[in-house]
Amino acid sequence: MFHIDRRSLRFRLLTRLGGASLAVVLFAWYLHGFFLHELAKDFLGERLKDEAWHIVTLLKKDERPVAQLMAAAREESLSFHHFYVLRVGEKVSTSLPALPTQMLPLLEGKGDALFMHQFQQQPLLVYRHVFDIRGDAVQLLIAENFSPVEQGLTRVHWWIAASAILLWGILISLNLLAVRRGLRPLSVLRHQLSELQSGRRKRIVLEAPSELDALVSQLNTLLDEFDHRLSRSRESVANLSHALKTPLTALTQVLRGKRPINEVRRGKMLQRVETIHSQLETELRRARIAGPRAGQTARPVEEAQRLIEMFQGIYPQRTFLLECLGVSNDHADSWVNVETQDFTEMLGILLDNAGKWSVNQVQCRLTIESDQIVLCVEDDGPGVPQAQLAHLGERGWRQDETHPGYGLGLSILAHLVKHYAGCVSYSTGAAGGLRAEVHLPTRK
Repeated sequence: MFHIDRRSLRFRLLTRLGGASLAVVLFAWYLHGFFLHELAKDFLGERLKDEAWHIVTLLKKDERPVAQLMAAAREESLSFHHFYVLRVGEKVSTSLPALPTQMLPLLEGKGDALFMHQFQQQPLLVYRHVFDIRGDAVQLLIAENFSPVEQGLTRVHWWIAASAILLWGILISLNLLAVRRGLRPLSVLRHQLSELQSGRRKRIVLEAPSELDALVSQLNTLLDEFDHRLSRSRESVANLSHALKTPLTALTQVLRGKRPINEVRRGKMLQRVETIHSQLETELRRARIAGPRAGQTARPVEEAQRLIEMFQGIYPQRTFLLECLGVSNDHADSWVNVETQDFTEMLGILLDNAGKWSVNQVQCRLTIESDQIVLCVEDDGPGVPQAQLAHLGERGWRQDETHPGYGLGLSILAHLVKHYAGCVSYSTGAAGGLRAEVHLPTRK
């Protein structure tokens, strides 16, 4: 059974195009009838004007009295297929006895005019001409029965209607072909999506109109992101499996063995557990990275204020200051192309590291520019020797073993920044502590 999907784009285009073409055809048909009627009216009106000027010329050349002039005008009108009414002063002459009572009111108008008048249920085209003969005001009406012309126009008009219906059918067929051809890329896209779902295709390759370029690009970017996340997940699982297998085996052997666990062995076991904990935390934090292609955004000013308040509570003996450089009131609520959790992870690592090493104060500066966002965190701690600055961000490297941690924070920060095609740099701040600066390319 034939099914019409009213929600389909093809149905909507065809109905709207069909309705628009029908409206255009009907309007053109109406204009044709209107202009055809006006053209016939103007054409016959010119004939009436010529006849009126002919009669006026004869009357003005004749020197006979008015009564004889009116009789001569009546005789002259018999050679035409028109009706006339002539009034000179108070005397009226007409070609038909019934005309005066019906048409006398038309003589009262001023100036020449061409108009339609109903006479005995018949349309008359009437031309009125006003002139003078030897000082007497003269009004001349010349009329022609317009009904035969209207009947002919009606026949022509309905023939045009039949042609218009045929033209509308042709337009509908052309619209159907144009819509089917125009929507062909969508059918190809649907077919390729089915192939993606079945695993027979990895990317979308489509010669689509420019309106679909952004859609195809976004879909391919999303597919690349899924592949990247899948590869990253597999890599993380492989890393965890490789890294945890040896320490877990060693711990299992110690726990299953009958030898007593002394302080030395307990310390080694604790070290292996810490290694496991470190590896798990690293891989889990990396797995949470969304990346710039995730299609998500963050409010950096709002998130920075929230983190400052949180770390002020974690390190109450320090003072955390936030300064937003180059951020106007209009940008205070700006969205940037950085995923919220990724942004809080990066800034949180910098603030946590500064909070551990600072003495009294941590300064955080946030700058939102047209093409990048800049994070700068500076503490007043002992700082890092110039020779060791290059090692910051290396996995597992720690400057001071007496401070808690596993040396993973700056390593994860470097991984995050690299994921966003940014850069991180370390230097000595104005207060002598560590100064970390992160540049993230972004778009608003």
